Amino acid sequence: QVQLVESGGGLVQAGGSLRLSCAASGRILSISTMAWYRQVPGNQRELVAGITSDSTTNYAGSVKGRFTISRDNAKKMVYLQMNNLKPEDTGVYYCYYNGLGPVSWGRGTQVTVSS
Repeated sequence: QVQLVESGGGLVQAGGSLRLSCAASGRILSISTMAWYRQVPGNQRELVAGITSDSTTNYAGSVKGRFTISRDNAKKMVYLQMNNLKPEDTGVYYCYYNGLGPVSWGRGTQVTVSS
């Protein structure tokens, strides 16, 4: 199974930027989807951004134009560049992998945006 480790979270003021990274280990299939999800206490985990192996991307409406997801298949990395952060972006961000088998989740990294 694929293991995922997130990094790059932290505390930032509104309007600031952060870049999240997700390092994958194990067998990454050439056809796979990776994504970032966000969860706040009391709410379900929600999709923030996803990217396929051919770099097709999709974004939640609330982050379009501010966040950019990318992946480096050779390095087994996926990134989330977050600009113009807002307090409502606060949450735990989880990396996700789906390679046509069991899905994998990272343990999450906390992002806190202060107003």
